Amino acid sequence: MLLLVVALAAGGFAFWYAQPVSASISALPIDAVIVACGQSCEGVLQATELEPGAYEVSISRPGFEATTTVLDVTRLGRNDLDVALRPLPQPVEVSVEPAEAQIAVERDDTTIVTGTGSVECTPAAGPITIVATLAGFNSIEREVYLDEPLDLRFWLDPEGQLVEGRGTFTCAGAPKGVMVTPDGSEIWTTILDGPPSIEVFSTTTGKRTGEITLGEHGAVEIVFSADGTRAWASQMETARVYEIDTGSREVVRTLETESAWSKVVALAPDESALYVANWSGDDVSVIDLATGALDRRIPVANTPRGLYPTADGTALYVASFDDGVLERVDLATDEVTPVFSGGTALRHIVGDAERGVLYISDMAQDRIWLHDMATGETRTFVETDEKPNTIDLSPDGRVLFVSCRGENNPVSYYIPGPEWGTVLLFDAASGTPLDAIVGGNQCTALDVSDNGETLVFSDFLDARLRLYHVPPYESLAGGSGGRWDAHFADLHK
Repeated sequence: MLLLVVALAAGGFAFWYAQPVSASISALPIDAVIVACGQSCEGVLQATELEPGAYEVSISRPGFEATTTVLDVTRLGRNDLDVALRPLPQPVEVSVEPAEAQIAVERDDTTIVTGTGSVECTPAAGPITIVATLAGFNSIEREVYLDEPLDLRFWLDPEGQLVEGRGTFTCAGAPKGVMVTPDGSEIWTTILDGPPSIEVFSTTTGKRTGEITLGEHGAVEIVFSADGTRAWASQMETARVYEIDTGSREVVRTLETESAWSKVVALAPDESALYVANWSGDDVSVIDLATGALDRRIPVANTPRGLYPTADGTALYVASFDDGVLERVDLATDEVTPVFSGGTALRHIVGDAERGVLYISDMAQDRIWLHDMATGETRTFVETDEKPNTIDLSPDGRVLFVSCRGENNPVSYYIPGPEWGTVLLFDAASGTPLDAIVGGNQCTALDVSDNGETLVFSDFLDARLRLYHVPPYESLAGGSGGRWDAHFADLHK
């Protein structure tokens, strides 16, 4: 009997000893990358089916000192490893306008540095809070995870403004067009007087992350595919459109419009074709995106600019700048029908397919027109500040955004005029003003992200972009017009 017990015990021990073992590795910060035991993951790595022995463990994260260590895996004990990476010092520069504002950089309720107008410090990597205050302006408080050198520039918003400024980005030249990528992570802006023809910025840090050069010239407008993998940028001087792989930021095709002074680009809803408005060619080029070849050119009124392909793919609306005419192109027959002729300098079109309406900016009449696609009727929707140009709708169709350049300089519109530019927000159904931003010299390019939370626009003559957070519609609608009434006093320099 004793021999049987001993035999069973020995067999049990042998069975236990032959079983694989497991190990657990955790790291701080929790998103640090752990590489060990043939696996890679963030935060916590659970390894099973291990044989006893020594395993190399590598842990890394930007902003922290990477480390490599050894985990001795045994059959006895817990086989756990906890590693906290050492944070590295990161230089921080923060500046704010107006320059009288007070700035503080804090961590864990402890002030690292304070100053007026601008501050510099070198805290270790990790979360920091930036606070800026000035009487008569909305305070800002930003939570930032510091893991690389940081250089932030803020504008404090005037008291009562509902949209919230998040920073300004200096561009290489005149930013004519701007788009937020479909995933919301990047801002692409076309530089009219480039090269570089396109600059790319991070929406979270404001850091310039790249540039794209399209030969000897700049670019005018840009549009993305729905999945964000492709971008198409127009170039006036060559009458070309460049198709760009957004991952590699390399040009994959050069598309010829075979016209003159190509500007606005618009994708067919099914992305089978690209429409290009040719400012000096007085026509619209239709490019087959399957082949990359020009399919045809459709003659339209003088200086076409704004384009809107209908959601069903049957028609294309074209806004004429010189003639002030809105035309409808039947894409099956290419028949062009004027549907509105009361405009003066029509520039940009956006549409709400669900409601069946178009919004058209008129730079000469300082208004936005509303066109009903079913009835053909067009009426004044809202009157705006001087020289409205780029417009956009929030994804839910409830807010209309309008950039206004301000009054031109009497000598030339290439130099700053007597007024600041503005960006205006209206209720897209009623036209009720919701808020107003007083910008810099000639607010021009404008885009709202696909999630409706990010607004970016350009101060064209100042060579910079300005980034804002847009609150929910309910906050805008309940905000008593934000700074609409107050902004008029700030227009004149």
